[in-house]
Amino acid sequence: MDVKFNFPFKFDARTVYVRPVEFSDLPEDLRRQLNGDEHIYAIHSENGERLALAKDRDIAFALARTNEFEPVSVH
Repeated sequence: MDVKFNFPFKFDARTVYVRPVEFSDLPEDLRRQLNGDEHIYAIHSENGERLALAKDRDIAFALARTNEFEPVSVH
């Protein structure tokens, strides 16, 4: 999860939102790969579409910046 990710599309807006994801909200196949106590962070577009998942907040911010987005934390 700490590898550069090339988003398959471009946005006019360069802001993305980083927020924690509840373990129970993850897809079943991903939950099987993780312990229930792990924290996962999602990167969302301005319209709420989930673009990527990262194993921690710092990686989520780095991933967004690497792809020339401006990350903002959402609680």
